[in-house]
Amino acid sequence: MGDLFLPDKPGGVLQRIVTAFGRIIISLIIPVIAFVVLWLGFIFLRGSNASQIVVTLVAIVWGVGGVAALYIVTNYILQTLPIKWRKRFVPFLFVGPAIIILSYYLLIPTVRSFYMSFMGKFSDDFVGLANYKYIFTDRTMRIAFVNNLVWMVLGTSLSLIFGMIFALLSERSKIEKLAKSLIFLPMAISFVGAGVIWKFIYAFRPAGQAQIGLLNAIVAALGGDPVNWIVLRPWNTIFLIIILVWLQSGYAMVILSSAIKGVPVTLLEAARIDGAGEFRIIFQIIIPYIKGAIITVGTTILILTLKIFDIVFAMTNGLFGTEVLASQQYKQMFKFLHYGRGSAIAIVILIAVIPVMWYNLKQFGNREVF
Repeated sequence: MGDLFLPDKPGGVLQRIVTAFGRIIISLIIPVIAFVVLWLGFIFLRGSNASQIVVTLVAIVWGVGGVAALYIVTNYILQTLPIKWRKRFVPFLFVGPAIIILSYYLLIPTVRSFYMSFMGKFSDDFVGLANYKYIFTDRTMRIAFVNNLVWMVLGTSLSLIFGMIFALLSERSKIEKLAKSLIFLPMAISFVGAGVIWKFIYAFRPAGQAQIGLLNAIVAALGGDPVNWIVLRPWNTIFLIIILVWLQSGYAMVILSSAIKGVPVTLLEAARIDGAGEFRIIFQIIIPYIKGAIITVGTTILILTLKIFDIVFAMTNGLFGTEVLASQQYKQMFKFLHYGRGSAIAIVILIAVIPVMWYNLKQFGNREVF
């Protein structure tokens, strides 16, 4: 019926309006009805005198089964539509609710943070751009900006370089699976856990005492004096970046290795027959061929470095000149209880991340068909 009342011309104004409105409605149907059904079930179970086990089982069946049935029924109704409209609406039945819920939990906090960034310490007075002025003029914040820039440049580039090296070497190894597993293993460790591990590696004891830190133990064994690596400015930031590289090189290796396997063997063999050396093959054939994968990995790690916090917090708590934007945001919000400045820093981080995310999604969209 829909095809009779709407123009067939692609991109028609009425058709696009109806499509957009229908997608929004379909996206809202599942979460709204599910919320109502689950809320009614909660009220019913709360007044029940049944045992806790029975209530728990009924709640699971009620929740999971009810939502599943809701999807099945809604999908059945959409399948009765003409095929043109079915293709437009069915994907939003399954993706739409997740987008709506995710937008709720992301959009509202973002808007609230933006509003609070113009307010005073306790969000009870309007201060205009005073918080942003503080961010760009305070000495500690300038250090944080510089450190974040160093994290972005060194952290991203070194992770990509080592990931590429590991990917290329593992391809030529007889123990490829074992080697990749060992290199990828640090990815299973949280950033805080990695910080604790590397705290022992960088541990310092005065000269003459037994060194429990791996690096200082090696230095002392070679006849040198132990070094307090964590307070050694400005190199301590680089020592922290090494932890990120240790964690992310395995991730970069796995993605780049998969991309390298997609390079046509005939292309590589033709280059070798023509007399091209391995380095020339890598830089003129492999790297250009996997450019998309390199951009994806690089932008993903770049976003991570923009909001880096865990390693700095676990290792130095931002002391000794290692402050980053996220650590300053944490301190302003939860240590100094200055919600205005903390929110302003959060907005600055968000603004810095958005262009990178947009570029990443644009590159991904150029390679995928939705």
